[in-house]
Amino acid sequence: MVRGTLTFISGGVRSGKTAFAENWLMNQQCSRLIYMATGEATDAEMQLRIKRHRQDRIDYTEKWLTIEQPRQIEEILPHILPGDGVLFDCVTTWLANEMYEGWNRGEPCFTRPNCLEEKEQQLHKTIRTLLNKGTTIVVISNEVLDEPLSSIPDVRLYQQWLGRLHQWFVKESNEAFELTYGLVKKWK
Repeated sequence: MVRGTLTFISGGVRSGKTAFAENWLMNQQCSRLIYMATGEATDAEMQLRIKRHRQDRIDYTEKWLTIEQPRQIEEILPHILPGDGVLFDCVTTWLANEMYEGWNRGEPCFTRPNCLEEKEQQLHKTIRTLLNKGTTIVVISNEVLDEPLSSIPDVRLYQQWLGRLHQWFVKESNEAFELTYGLVKKWK
């Protein structure tokens, strides 16, 4: 079996990442298009963002299968077939979901020993498994690392982990792009 490909796309909020990623993936030779959405409608803003993303895809919904997977992305594996294209939207939301998993019990992941490291290893394993299935993967993430590290401990930890994940994705990717104001810069 031919190994799949990984494309990493980052950029600022509302920079055009999702539209670029969707078009990129639709132009690949994929048997099916899977939209792995990590957002949860936990507040009015996220409800609107999810609604907008669904509306943006309304003209070609018959081409996309959406799987809501805010955490534990390894659970997507049984649904993916060789030759599928997977759009992972997005790492920033997934990381926040995983960091604060357990918050309702008073023990968020980021406070438990090795919890984030285990989630990172599972992410790596899942991406590699998808690639070994011959999957074309497009990963979106927000570029929030242009600002200085935060003085707020939780935010600083989030920034550090996001930077770590971005570096891993770029290292593993076949191609890496950054979008600014709808303009595309190919870095790799």
